[in-house]
Amino acid sequence: MPGLPDAAPPTAGLDAPELSGIRRLSALEAVRARIALAVDLGLLTPGERLPGTDRIAAALGVSEITARRALVSLCEDGVLERRRGRNGGTLVAEQPAKGVIGATTAYRSDAAAVRRLIDHRLVLECGIAHLAAGHADETALAELEQLVDTMDGTASWAEFHGLDERFHLAVAAATGVTSADGPYGAVLRELYQYYLPYPMDALRRSNAEHRALVRALRDRDAAAAGAVARQHVETLHRTMYVGLLAD
Repeated sequence: MPGLPDAAPPTAGLDAPELSGIRRLSALEAVRARIALAVDLGLLTPGERLPGTDRIAAALGVSEITARRALVSLCEDGVLERRRGRNGGTLVAEQPAKGVIGATTAYRSDAAAVRRLIDHRLVLECGIAHLAAGHADETALAELEQLVDTMDGTASWAEFHGLDERFHLAVAAATGVTSADGPYGAVLRELYQYYLPYPMDALRRSNAEHRALVRALRDRDAAAAGAVARQHVETLHRTMYVGLLAD
């Protein structure tokens, strides 16, 4: 209608100063911070081999050149090390330097904003799960099951990340509400800016929840689907963003 302001975007209010921490970082600094913070928190352990540069770049949303430069600089800082030979590659240093990458403070300072994003995701994801239980067809269910199976077979956090995003957007699509992935996708993208490399055992547990959700959708059990979705997102408060969120 004439005279009315344009509708606010799905993440209006999430562009507050609290999110300015990571937005001040260059792509290179962001990669350095995310990997260094994972080492600081013990999510990446001494001697652990990192995935290939191409996979890191895809998982963290940067170019391969940026990812390569970040890894080289983290080796120079003593966080990582480069080994040659058959069992070589880029690994976490045996005695990694910790707390040496100043950009990690930008992630820590956004703790309150991350918590609000997770709460926003909780509301959306529970509603999506409830709707999907009543509308997901066999094609959608088969796609979700295939994604869960593929995630179970991933070798590292880098491969898991992209599949996780595809899974959750596919659940939104299964609702039959064409606009569902708009606000929900926006919240996911905001949260994925804070994605850290996580141990595979934690990601396997996350995928077990994915599998339970698909089972509830196949059973047309909206209450169970909503409960699984709630548990899945609430786990983020306790584990997936550990070190970023202060109680």
